[in-house]
Parts: sequence; C-alpha cells; structure tokens
Amino acid sequence: MYKMAFISSYIALNAHPGQFVHIKVPYDNSLLLRRPISIHDVHPQTGRVEIAYRVVGKGTRILSRMNAGQIIDVLGPLGKGFTISREIKSAIVIGGGCGVAPLKFLVRCLKEGGGAVTALLGFRNREAVYELDEFERFSDQLFITTDDGSLGSKGLVTQALEKELRKHLPDVMFACGPVPMLKVVQRLAKEYSVPCQISLEERMGCGIGGCLVCSCAIRTSDGDFEYKRVCQDGPVFWSQEVLLDEAALEC
Repeated sequence: MYKMAFISSYIALNAHPGQFVHIKVPYDNSLLLRRPISIHDVHPQTGRVEIAYRVVGKGTRILSRMNAGQIIDVLGPLGKGFTISREIKSAIVIGGGCGVAPLKFLVRCLKEGGGAVTALLGFRNREAVYELDEFERFSDQLFITTDDGSLGSKGLVTQALEKELRKHLPDVMFACGPVPMLKVVQRLAKEYSVPCQISLEERMGCGIGGCLVCSCAIRTSDGDFEYKRVCQDGPVFWSQEVLLDEAALEC
C-alpha cells in the first residue's frame, strides 16, 4: 500500500467521506484513462488531500514513484459519498483490504460528529495491515481480523461483524471491500434489520457519468431493477438497493 498527499484547497474543502478523485497518470501518454482512487482523508486548513492505494498495474506503479513537489492532474471530488448526520449515535464500519482506505475519512467524521464508532477491519495478513493508529484514534472499538491469524483474530471480518451484531445493533452500518465481503454484509444487514451503506468498486472510464462503463444493477421500488452509474450515482448505495451478482437479476 502507498499513501500520497497532494495540495488542492478546492477538494479539501468540498470532499465528503466516500467520494473519490480521478487521477491522470503522468509521464506516459499511452495511459489514456484516469485512475479512480478513493479519498483517504482531507485537511481543509492546509488544503492537503490524502489517498491510499495498492500498486496493481503500470498506472499505480508510476504514481508510487512520484516525488514531493511534482504536479499531478486530478478531478474531484467526484461521486456520491456516505450519508452521515449528527443523529447517528452508534455506527459499525466494516472494511476489507483496499476497501479500508476510504473509511478513515468516514470514521473521523463520525467520531467528530459525536457518535460511537466500532471499526471492523479485515486483511490478508499482518503485512497487509495499514493505518491502524489512525483507526485506533477515531474508533471507540477496533477489531482486526486476518486470514492467517498473524494479527488480531483469525478469520473473516464478516464473522467478527456477526458476533458484534449479536451483542448490540447500531443505528447504521457502513462497508467497503471486495464483493464477497459486501454480499455477507448485505445479508447480515437485512437479517438484523440494520440500515447499511456500501461503497462499490468498479472500473471507470470518464468518472463523470458519461461513458456508462461502471453501471451496476439497482433494485427499483416496483421490484424490478435498473442500471445506475457507480461514478455519479454512487459509489455509495444503500445495501438493500444493490444487486451484487448476475444471479440476483433472475430473482
């Protein structure tokens, strides 16, 4: 994982937890499409914006090699973020892998709003863990799970979530992570009747709703479904709205 900070007073002042930025990869004209990366945190007083990302290809590798003082071309803040308010007295935040990155901004805002925050974070192993000190700072309770048990509890973060839900029900849940994790979170939210917001990750072209590459299936009030754009209508949706696999479209 890499963390990058850049200065943009506009983004820092206007960003909301769950939104993202669309970054043009510098120094390689063959990489035409921008890279969508969630906003990790902002500091409006200084104009500092933070992103955290994993190197998965040529574009993110180039970003990881940038040095202080260089210029970067960024569009943002983009998308619809998490719906939060001071009426939230207790919240559970669930993150898995790279999906933990946008949750730091969320946890901080929830805590500053006066709510009690329980953070459940799942990683592959100890080496994959990042930003624990920040989550400890802004969480009333923090639970870590790893697939191999090298840090925290061994197992899936959704197992820790179900144990927590058996003890107490929060006003709302927030989740970001891989689709298998989101499917279980979606099921548990329905089973325990807890409102839940999930952040989706999709490949994007334009990032502003024009190309329709990032469409996802959303339930309608009449029981049917329609396609919405993750980049503009999301990336955050209420969990009961989202059809997370093709098989669900036949139900």
